[in-house]
Order: sequence, then structure tokens, then C-alpha cells
Amino acid sequence: MATAASSGGHQYVSVKLESPRLAALDLAPHLFGSHPIAGSWDPSKALPMERAADAIWELSCVLPSRHETMDFKLVLKQKADSSQCIVEEGPNRPLGCGSNEVEMTDAVFKLNEKDALECKVWVETEMLSPFDLAASWKAHQENFQPSRVRGTYDVVMDVTESRPKNDFASGLELDLEKYVVPTTPNMGSGVVYAANLTENPRSLLNTGMSSNNDTTMGILHNLVKGDASPDHYANTKKDVDGRHAPQQEGQRVVLVDRGVGSPRFARPKNETISTSNIKQDSEGKGMPAAEGAVAAAAVADQMYGPKEDRKLVIVLVGLPARGKTFTAAKLTRYLRWLGHETKHFNVGKYRRLKHGTNQTADFFRGDNKEGVEARNEVAALAMEDMLSWMEEGGQVGICDATNSTRNRRNMLMKMAEGKCKIIFVETICNDQDVLERNIRLKVQQSPDYAEQTDFEAGVRDFKERLAYYEKVYEPVEEGSYIKMIDMVSGNGGQLQINNISGYLPGRIVFFLVNCHLTPRPILLTRHGESLDNVGGRIGGDSSLSEAGQIYSRKLASFVEKRLKSERTASIWTSTLQRTILTAHPIIGFPKIQWRALDEINAGVCDGMTYDEVKKNKPEDYESRRKDKLRYRYPRGESYLDVIQRLEPVIIELERQRSPVVVIAHQAVLRSLYAYFADKPLEEVPKIEIPLHTIIEIKMGVTGVEEKRYKLMDAVNPTAGI
Repeated sequence: MATAASSGGHQYVSVKLESPRLAALDLAPHLFGSHPIAGSWDPSKALPMERAADAIWELSCVLPSRHETMDFKLVLKQKADSSQCIVEEGPNRPLGCGSNEVEMTDAVFKLNEKDALECKVWVETEMLSPFDLAASWKAHQENFQPSRVRGTYDVVMDVTESRPKNDFASGLELDLEKYVVPTTPNMGSGVVYAANLTENPRSLLNTGMSSNNDTTMGILHNLVKGDASPDHYANTKKDVDGRHAPQQEGQRVVLVDRGVGSPRFARPKNETISTSNIKQDSEGKGMPAAEGAVAAAAVADQMYGPKEDRKLVIVLVGLPARGKTFTAAKLTRYLRWLGHETKHFNVGKYRRLKHGTNQTADFFRGDNKEGVEARNEVAALAMEDMLSWMEEGGQVGICDATNSTRNRRNMLMKMAEGKCKIIFVETICNDQDVLERNIRLKVQQSPDYAEQTDFEAGVRDFKERLAYYEKVYEPVEEGSYIKMIDMVSGNGGQLQINNISGYLPGRIVFFLVNCHLTPRPILLTRHGESLDNVGGRIGGDSSLSEAGQIYSRKLASFVEKRLKSERTASIWTSTLQRTILTAHPIIGFPKIQWRALDEINAGVCDGMTYDEVKKNKPEDYESRRKDKLRYRYPRGESYLDVIQRLEPVIIELERQRSPVVVIAHQAVLRSLYAYFADKPLEEVPKIEIPLHTIIEIKMGVTGVEEKRYKLMDAVNPTAGI
């Protein structure tokens, strides 16, 4: 399988030049070089650089694959007379092929005999596949086109050049802990073992005995006897390098190499993840009565085709301490938030309930027939519970276990045959530092070692268990699968995808490629109190009240103290002026305006008070009171619509490796908070997001934790939607 750098991709080149003096000198920077795209050393054909900020100019281009080494230089031209050129001093700048790096250097332009202009220059290169180029263009079209509503852009970036002292600070005490208030019981501040939060084993809780399902018992019997053919679902052949390769007609494979900060895609030409063969009735016939995200889920059901494909089982595969439960928990939270009925079934929870928590490493030996039989039995029980739940209306089940042998996976596929579609998600980690950290965290948190008084003895036992699993481990080479290779190390990673198609599987792939374990805080806060808040009016685009202005200054002081060592943090706001004004006193960080973060669109009720809505539109008032989640304002939005448009924001928050401050609105923050807290959709409109309070969400290997800071009281605490 090829990687991005060797798959015949194109080279993306970004050159940035920074100089505070350049604009005052009425000079415009250009780039020219040996390649025809850069003028072939003809200054008259030099490429102009576009102004990206007050003192920053940028030029981005894409070069063909395997191009010859390109030399280039920067040149300054007078805006009034472009024939006069000032070429930078020094040797030519080389630009090779196939590298992924960022280089910072200086450029010196001799303006005259006594004056020279020094500039900072950044050259970023990255290998891109045609698929990545198409995805980037699609993102550009979706996020940077003018809004049809306001004529503003969906995303606007304001890059601050330096971090001067904040002159807006307004007496916020240095000890931020003094502002901490008790958290809601949604996430809390303690660390909880993720497997304990998974679905309860009802087959064991109800009977305390194993299943009487004849099909399941038959499969288990054959598996233990060794009669279940490992080739029933996984017909494989040896490849030229001796590895097993799946023997499947029309197989589709895609590799995704992800570097730090952004995904890099490499896709063979025959790979297609497409829904082009899906026909949608323009008249909406057969469309279930649903709104927003629920409508998207209903459409997804229709896009699957065969009945069994409408139900999806994600089977985790991997050695212990590879992040399977963490991955399963994140996927469960994401899919639930999108409106898909999803449950997480952890086989280890079943094992502990049936066989106790005092099993030593010998229980997990591959040659321990009784241990293998017991572990396969609880895996079958978990799968049986999942399938029963799906018959009751469940859509996505996640089977969390090692599932490390082909026999085990065949058993699960046999049980799911004709009932649902299975996708294997294999987590692979080769970083020994990460593994050591995960092992120690596992021993610290797992109920298997709750009674172990000697921590190091527990670590040794777990490593012995791990060694037994490694002896019998068989990587996934059958069926539909997603392989996550070194995705959690913080140094990039690779995603391998085989035979994946359909709407929901595509969303899952896109989500996983953007996930990582880098710890970082996300700060959520509503804008400062607005004039419409004071008047109790819905929506609008009013400025801040006096109390709101005070909060904006306190928030700036808080951010400066809390993120003083975080040079790469960013501030996100909506395009409405009350969030922009709240962020205005914050200096030293780039500010990004998202139209997706705008408050829920109140349609014809925008600017009205609730009393006016009750008086003038009693039917709408009553409909909203009965079902606030699904109620859609006339010519406006529902909460489900807000959740749907916030999905790109969630993906970007997952992708970010640096702190983010989100200054938005009550309905928007309720929806974002519900994602991190894994709250049911029905509870989203009821979540408390008070004014002048900061919710700090910490994301990392131990999960999601929450802390709240109340900087000041709100004059109108109940104002908002």
C-alpha cells in the first residue's frame, strides 16, 4: 500500500512574507523562479502575493507530482510602476519534491545604498493527493462563500501579529480558581473508567446465565471445537510479500496519512467512497417525517440499500491498551449527537460480571481452552444483546473487545449475517511511550486491578496478559475495515480503509481521521449581555449592554491569564456583533468568525419578546413549549437544524491540537456542550448555559472533564432562547 508521499500526488506550496514596513513603502511582493508556473526567471511574469493581514502576504500554489527541483526568489515591485523590481539578496531558494515541512528564514531587500528591508519568510510544503485537493476545494466552497443571509463570509480570520500587554484587564484576580463554581453532574471533574459507562449486560443481569439462543450456542460450539472455518468469511491469499491479502472482487482501499494538525489523503485511482448511485426522490416521497439531524439520519437509512445495511455494527479490533474503548466512546458520543440510535457494548464488562474481576494473566492464554471458551461466550452474549437491541429499533452498535483472532471475528459475522452490516475498526499503536502510558493508566483504572495493592505487580500481570494476546493476534484482512495506525501518538498516523461505502460509514471515516489524543482545553462562553438580552428579545444583532462590556474585559483578562503559555490558541466567534464585541478586548490570538456559530434563526419571531410571541403567535408558542427540540421557527431553525450545521465545528474542534475559546450563543453552546457531555438530544434545549460564565472542557486520553468559572453575575440571567 502506498503512502501519500509516493502515491503520485501533487505538492502544495505556501510562501508567506511578513514585513510591517512593506505597505508604507508602496511595494508589492512577488515570487519568480525556474518553474514555468513562476515565470521561468522572468520578473515581468512573477506571481503576485496576496495580502493576508496588515503585515503578511501569502502565495499558495500546487505543483505537479515529481516535478524537478525548483529554485525561486522573492521580488518587490512598485505598485505604480511594476517594471521596477527589487530582487532579494542571497542565493536562490530551492524547493524539492516530496517533502512535508515548514521552514522560516529571512529575506533582505536592498532598497538603496543605505537602506535595506528585512522580512520574515515562511515556506510550507505538503504532498497532497487529488482527493485531498478536491476535499480542500469543497471545504473552500462550503465555508468561504458569502452568506446568502447577511452578505458576510462563513469563516473570517483576523490574525493578530503580536501578544502585547492587555490594556483592557479589569481587576480580575490572579487566582482563577476563586472563580470556579460547582459543575453540573454531566461530566464532572473526576476520572471515570470508560468501560463502566457502556451498556449494561442485560442477558447476564436478567438471567445470570449464558444465552439459550440455539444459533449462538451452535456457533460457539463449532468455534471451540475448531470446526468453524476461518475462511468462511475471510478467504485470503498470500501476496508477493508473504502477507495475507483479502481476495474480494471489486475491493476498494484508501490510505490516509495524517500529519500533525491536518489530514493528508492518499487514494488509489480505483477507490471510490461515493453515493452517486443513490436516487433521491425530488418530491420527497417516502421521506419519514423528521427534521434537522433526524432527517439526515432518515436519509442515511434510505441511502444504505439492503435491509441489513441499515443497521450497522462497528467491531473494534486490537491488542489491549491500544485505545479501543476510547475510540468506541468517542464514536458513540458523535453518532448519538447526530441523532443516530447508538449503544456501546464492552465485552470486558460482560466478562467481569460473569467470571469476576480476579482473573490472572493465565486466563487470557491462547492455549487455555477454558479461558478461550469463556471469553468467546461473553463476546457472543454481548453481540446477542446488541442484535436484540437493534431489533427493537437501535441503529448503530459498537462491539468493544480485542476480537484479535479471525475465528472470533468470523463468529461475530456469522451472528450478524442477514441482520446488519459489520465494519471492523482496528487500532494499532507502535509507539512504546504511548503504550507504557496506556498500560499504567489501564492498571490504575480497570476494575480488573481494583483489589491489587501492588501497582507494579498489576503492571507486570497486564504486560503478561498482553504478551499472550500478541502470540495469537491476527490483523484484520477480511470484510469492510478501517485501520487506525499510530493515530494517537501525536506524530501523525495513517488510516487504511477497505470496502467502505455509504453515508454513515463515510461520516465515521471523516470523524476518525480528525480525532487524536492531544490534551487541550476548549473554553465555551456566551457573549456578554446584549441590549436585546436586557429587553428580553429573541435573536437580533444588538450590541453589548454596560454589563456585557464589563464581561468582555474580564473575559480578556481571564484568557490572558489562562492561556498565557498557549501561543497557538485561537478565538472563535459567530458573525453577530455581540460575540465579536465580546472578543474584541482579547489580544494576541487569531480570531475566527464562523457563520455556523450564529444563534438559532428565530425566523419571523426574530426581535420579538416571548410575551409578544405568545400574544401574536399562540400556536407557535404552544408548539415550541411542547417540543423545543424539534420546533422550527417559521422561516427559521429548530435545535436539530442547529446541531446539523454545527457538525463542521465539532469536527474542527476534534482536529485542533491547541486551545480554542468559543464565544457564541445559548442555543449553539447548548448543542456543542451536549456533544462533549454526551447528553441525549431531548435534553439539549434544557441545558443551563448562564451568561458571564466560562465552561472549560478538557479533552485528552482520560476522556472529557469540565470546570466552570463564573466571572460576574448576569443582570438578566434568564435572557436568551
